[in-house]
Amino acid sequence: MAEAKWYVVHTYSGYENKVKVDIEKTIENNKALAEQILEVRVPMEDVVEIKNGVKKTVSRKLFPGYVLVNMDMNDETWYVVRNTRGVTGFVGPGSKPVPLTEAEMKPLGIHTDNITIDFAEGDTIAVVVGVWKDTVGVVQKLDYSKQTATINVELFGRETPVEISFAEVRKMG
Repeated sequence: MAEAKWYVVHTYSGYENKVKVDIEKTIENNKALAEQILEVRVPMEDVVEIKNGVKKTVSRKLFPGYVLVNMDMNDETWYVVRNTRGVTGFVGPGSKPVPLTEAEMKPLGIHTDNITIDFAEGDTIAVVVGVWKDTVGVVQKLDYSKQTATINVELFGRETPVEISFAEVRKMG
């Protein structure tokens, strides 16, 4: 498998979130794609607006009409993304998508640093900070692109999967 890179997808204006959801649903329905299309993002920024003398912080799309996709570019993934409703094409010359460079990704808050962790799927970990502090769970899934671990926690008497940042946990024992 080739290395996944970030690509910019052009969408109809206002369709960014719909495209993101549609691609994620396609991935959910086709497990083989989950290893090839790792993440879909609509970059947002918080902006302070003043209306009628009232300050209000709102989230606004950083690049209206564009969605970022972290994927392993091949014929199948290109076809899936390109044929998602609302997508007009990839950014790049002709039909050849061009991945973002490290310098282009840095201001977007996208980290490609390879992080090393001392736990794996099946290990028991404890959450040390955040909302789930002092929660203990078994790692079900690791997502290196998002730098998160999914653990099951008991919530209302049921096992519920929760995504926790690598920085918020430590290995038990």
